[in-house]
Amino acid sequence: MNMPTPPSNIPPALRPAHPPVRALTEVAERAAHRTIGDLDGVEVTGVTLATTDLHPGDLFVGIHGVRRHGAEFAADAVRGGAVAILTDEAGAEIAADAGVPILVTDDPRGALADVSSFVYGTDGNLPVILGVTGTNGKTSTVHLQDELLQQLGIPSGMSSSARRHINGESIMARLTTPESTELHALIAHMREQGVRALALEVSVQAIVRHRVDGIVYDVAGFTNLQYDHMDDFADMEEYLEGKLRMFRADRARRAVVSLDTPAGQRVVEHADIPVTTIATPEIATDAALAATAQWSVEMVDERINETRFVLTGPNGERLETTAPVTGPHMAANAGLAIVMILESGLATWDEIVATLDRDGGIRGTLPGRTETVTTGRGPTVYLDFAHTPDGFEMTAQAVRRQTPGKLLIMFGADGSRDTTKRPAMGRAAARNSDIAIVTDHHPRYEDPQVIRDALYSGAVEEPPAGGLYNITPPEDAITKAVSLVGEGDAILWFGPGHQDHREIQGVRHPYNPREMALRALRDAGW
Repeated sequence: MNMPTPPSNIPPALRPAHPPVRALTEVAERAAHRTIGDLDGVEVTGVTLATTDLHPGDLFVGIHGVRRHGAEFAADAVRGGAVAILTDEAGAEIAADAGVPILVTDDPRGALADVSSFVYGTDGNLPVILGVTGTNGKTSTVHLQDELLQQLGIPSGMSSSARRHINGESIMARLTTPESTELHALIAHMREQGVRALALEVSVQAIVRHRVDGIVYDVAGFTNLQYDHMDDFADMEEYLEGKLRMFRADRARRAVVSLDTPAGQRVVEHADIPVTTIATPEIATDAALAATAQWSVEMVDERINETRFVLTGPNGERLETTAPVTGPHMAANAGLAIVMILESGLATWDEIVATLDRDGGIRGTLPGRTETVTTGRGPTVYLDFAHTPDGFEMTAQAVRRQTPGKLLIMFGADGSRDTTKRPAMGRAAARNSDIAIVTDHHPRYEDPQVIRDALYSGAVEEPPAGGLYNITPPEDAITKAVSLVGEGDAILWFGPGHQDHREIQGVRHPYNPREMALRALRDAGW
């Protein structure tokens, strides 16, 4: 694997070990309206936006960012081995003395995916791609798809907000959906590793910011639409419009759409590709709409990290099996994962049924989804990555059903993200708990107190009977949480999930919530 060591705990970007060699003149023909310097004889073997991911032979792309123009780092890129720069007119002025050819385009971000696809050779001969979008459930769905594909004996890859997985090789993720430079390099690397199918989590930001341009999904999946991302969109309608782009013939060959939220019907009406529908009536917001779905999911039993469900289809298909997750919303994700694999043609219905019967269900674990932390005695701590009001609600209700005693919910929110959902997150946490504690998560570039205050403002509207607290730092919050509960109780800690760091003012600080929780339990005598 061709993988440089990054300068911090930022996960590396995966690349092919043997990338194609492209003439810079060919790249310029695809991307530039003018060039500066001599392009003849210059060869490109990679593309990057970041000097930390730079390899010798790369085309460095300078984009105007939120805080700085990427072209300001052109000299560093050249010292690291960049052979040319792609940027806009402003960037060309900034990078004028870089000493390498400069390709100039009006929209370097818009050109990025096409250039990356060409350089890495991913403009043909791709694995089967299963792309999943929606507000909640994307990560779980692609992890379940990846697990099932492996059980079916299909060499698979997976890219989610939690991990990148390539036929047995796994690393932590950066963005929910990689930048197009990283995504096309990742796909090329997967192809080298013999991957036949890729399960890809697709954020709405990836769709509207061109990160997934150049990708055509064999099957596009839609989970639901809930309140989120109002920092990026004017309203829910604009948010949905961003996702609808994925369900057109230039982006996908067919689709599987959940009707658990009314937005699913909008996706069906908008799509100009064959669509199969699925619903889980127990959690659907519109029972009449859910009843029209071709496939139906019914939860028949649940435990922590195991849900038994029945999946029925339009032609008498029936499968009763389990998934390594908790709750009807997770059964919905598992059903969507199965039907998408079926629609892709990667496996027949009989093959899927036989595999799940043989293995007793979908195997594996999902990072950051009701992950259990316990010393074997006392209260149980669950870590969960939910970060929306609906995610809080669904997961808290599932844990509540499995908890004989009190439920304490401890929660934070991402900084530099949608601020409007924070009061609703606070209300959801408080409403579904016996005790609630607001604490810090990733403040990023925000004041953490501002984030906590917004969460608290919602929680205090429906305060739990056992008390509402606002505690920082998280180390003190988990210690307090453990002191408030006992045998048979549970602590549901929303925020950290699978993550191993906290981001503060752009710096990733090592962070181990599992060890923090275990230490707090042990210190309390458990």
